[in-house]
Amino acid sequence: MTSQHDDLTIRPITGPDELDLFNQLPYQLNGELADDLDHGHRQPGWLWIALRSGRPAARAAWWARADNEYPDALDILDLDDSGRPETVDIAARLLSTAMAEVVPEGTQPPYFLRFVDPDWREAPATRQATEDRMAAAAQTGARLFVERLRLEWRPGTPVPAPTGRLSFRPVTDPDELLALMTEVMDGTLDAHSRNDLTRMSPREAAARHYHDELALYSTPRDWWRIAELPSGEPVGFVIPAHNGYNPIIAYLGVIPAHRGHGYIAEILAEGTRVLAAQAVPLIKASTDLSNVPMAAAFHRAGWVTTGHQIDMTWDGPL
Repeated sequence: MTSQHDDLTIRPITGPDELDLFNQLPYQLNGELADDLDHGHRQPGWLWIALRSGRPAARAAWWARADNEYPDALDILDLDDSGRPETVDIAARLLSTAMAEVVPEGTQPPYFLRFVDPDWREAPATRQATEDRMAAAAQTGARLFVERLRLEWRPGTPVPAPTGRLSFRPVTDPDELLALMTEVMDGTLDAHSRNDLTRMSPREAAARHYHDELALYSTPRDWWRIAELPSGEPVGFVIPAHNGYNPIIAYLGVIPAHRGHGYIAEILAEGTRVLAAQAVPLIKASTDLSNVPMAAAFHRAGWVTTGHQIDMTWDGPL
C-alpha cells in the first residue's frame, strides 16, 4: 500500500534493494537489517518509510522471531531530526498508516522499544530526539510502559569463584523450571511479569514466558542452571543463552523464601561462568530501571550499563 499526502509518500520498502534508502536515517540496528531480512526476522512489508522530496522524513520497522507470521515488536521509529515542528506528526501518520497494514485487524499492536543512551535525559539533543519518537507513538495511542537498563559483561571482568554456599546443576526437565519460575512470580519487580499477573495466574505467566521465549533459544539446555543449598533445596535459577545476536543472561530468579541473602550474586556469577567458558566476546542482559536489587547485583559484579531501553505499549486494538 502507498499513501500520498501532498508532497509526502508513505509506503513499505520494495525489498532489500531499498535498504540504503531506508538506512539514510541512522540508528544502531541499521547494520542488522539485511541479515534480519535473510533470516526471516523482518519482511519488506514491515519496513515503512515516509518520503518527502524523495528523502526519508520518517521510518518504522517491525521485528519478529524467525518465521513468525506477525511481528513481535516495533523496534525502529525514526524521524529526520530536522527540528521541523511537523516531523512528529509525519512520524505519527506514518506509524498509523503502517500499523493498519502490518497489525492484524482487531489485535493489540506489538510493543515499541527504543534503545537510548544511559544519559539521554541530560543531553538536550538526545532528549529531544527520544521524546519526539515517544510523542509520535503516543499520537497513535501508545503509552510509556517501562524503562530498562541494558547491561554488558566484557572478557577480563573478574567472575567471583563459587563460595560453596550454593551448588549448581542443569535443569532436569521443563516442569522443574516452570515450578521455580512460578514461585519467582511472587513479589516480582519485573514490569512485564507484573503486567502478565493482572491477566493470568502465576503458573500461566511462567508458562507463557517459557514457551514464548526460553524454549525458543537454540543454545544447549544444559547451560541452564538450578541453584541449590547443600541440603538440595532449590534457591533459584539462571538461564544463559544466545538469542541469535549475542550471548545473554536470559532470565535469573531467586525464589521468595531465599531472597535477601545475597544469593543473586552467586547465581549471576554461575550464569556468567557458563557463557564465559564458551569464549564469548561479551554477554548482554537487561533489567527494569526500577528493579534496583537486580540492577545492583549486575553492577556489583562488574557489568556496565551500555544503554537504556524505552518500552511503550498500546492498551488494546487500534
